[in-house]
Amino acid sequence: MTEKRIREILQGVAAGKLSADAAFSDLKDLPFEDLGFAKLDSHRTMRRGVPEVVFGESKSVEQIAAIGARVVKSGTNLIITRLADDKARALKRKLPRLKYFPEARLATVIVEQAKPRGHGSIMVISAGTSDQPIAEEAAICAELFGNRVTRLYDVGVAGLHRLTSNLESIKTASVLIVVAGMEGALPSVVAGLLDKPVIAVPTSIGYGTAFGGVAALLGMLNTCSSGVTVVNIDNGFGAALAATLINRVGLRQDG
Repeated sequence: MTEKRIREILQGVAAGKLSADAAFSDLKDLPFEDLGFAKLDSHRTMRRGVPEVVFGESKSVEQIAAIGARVVKSGTNLIITRLADDKARALKRKLPRLKYFPEARLATVIVEQAKPRGHGSIMVISAGTSDQPIAEEAAICAELFGNRVTRLYDVGVAGLHRLTSNLESIKTASVLIVVAGMEGALPSVVAGLLDKPVIAVPTSIGYGTAFGGVAALLGMLNTCSSGVTVVNIDNGFGAALAATLINRVGLRQDG
């Protein structure tokens, strides 16, 4: 249930084109719909400005399909993260409009294109090519949330000239999402050079003592560049949502 749909229902009642009973029937699923195995938050778009996103990794194809069908029927865009290739292929047979992004392991069914909002653009920066799948999850989610997004990949600290040669383009963004594995140093460098909000995303990329991203996470949490926000390991979606909210701060509700 989107804000647009609720306004249409209320305007229909006000204009005498829709009965109170019919309006109640349309609105009865607020604020959530109980599917038995899941409680679908149909009110989240109105509360937070972005729809509920389905985490697909530990759900069955049948569960995702049932949730997805209800989301689409409500007029809301469907976004599924952490969706494996085999699940995506099976899900495509149940949701024919599904679009899959294999690198980001993300799928969507778009009911209505998100209108660009925010003060400016979000730039997603990755340290290495191995970090790119998480960077793409962040970038695609940010686009789906209605942001203008630019990408700058493979500019890690092992060759810092790759980053510094792009400083002028980086400065044009309003919010920076910086994705890095190994020791996770790149967000500290970026934050030390610019006056932009930096959201750091540690990835699980690295050898032995990287501990599946824990080393990068701790490095980012202990950064000496003040003001860096850190999300969980491999959480590109979480970074995109945080960047979206920062990019919208101060905007009017209809901005």
